[in-house]
Amino acid sequence: MGIEFGLLGLIWLIILVWAIVKTAQARVGLVVRVLWILILLVFPVIGFLFWLFLGPKG
Repeated sequence: MGIEFGLLGLIWLIILVWAIVKTAQARVGLVVRVLWILILLVFPVIGFLFWLFLGPKG
């Protein structure tokens, strides 16, 4: 429980922020963007995996 967990957490945070930014920039409806961002915030791990495979591609 040292720096390696802090580093992994930082990497995960960067990945999650990247997914939120890509979702906010997607060319889909506002409701779809807001729902995906909420899913990413409430369920970070599972939400990211769903977003990766099923998220907005625009």
